[in-house]
Amino acid sequence: MKKKHLFTRRKKVDFYQLLIDHAQKVYEAYRFLVDYLEENSSSDPEGIFFLEREADDLRRILIENLNKTLITPFDRKDIFALSRAIDDVIDAAKSTVEEIRLFKIMPTKDLLLESKTLKDGTLEIYDALKNMKENPAVAMEHAKRAKATENQMNILYLESLAQLFDNVENTPAFMMKMRELYRHLKRSANRCDEAANIISDIIVKS
Repeated sequence: MKKKHLFTRRKKVDFYQLLIDHAQKVYEAYRFLVDYLEENSSSDPEGIFFLEREADDLRRILIENLNKTLITPFDRKDIFALSRAIDDVIDAAKSTVEEIRLFKIMPTKDLLLESKTLKDGTLEIYDALKNMKENPAVAMEHAKRAKATENQMNILYLESLAQLFDNVENTPAFMMKMRELYRHLKRSANRCDEAANIISDIIVKS
């Protein structure tokens, strides 16, 4: 029988890869959301709930490893904050689908356009993380593009609200429901911006 060593070398945790995997799930969720909206919510939305659960599990795994690891590739507070910001982005996609079903709303052109903007933003976050370790300059460019998502979303959000309230045919109930959906996506863009800022700070400090 082989004796167990008192001190065994713990397997090194690749926090870069954990963050990349997490960001990939978020991007896949927004791809799914765009497809869902383009099909006027006729498709089965369960896929987005599955992706959100997978993303939650990846965050739990990252936090568990973070608590067990003494040495991390960059500040552990930044790792935690970046993971949280990424996870918050996918929550908005899930909430959007849930409320479309609950409110019995047919997806609008504005919802689709905002979701496509977020899909592009989450792709930039994903690409930034893929390059952060080996190609920080490239990662920084993707982070800058991800930050532009917030500005684009602010414009779309205000235009959507203006059209919503200017249409005299819209009922107060419909306007409240749509405003809530728009707010979810706007908050998601804010979290994209936060993730991009954290990535930029990590690169500068490295």
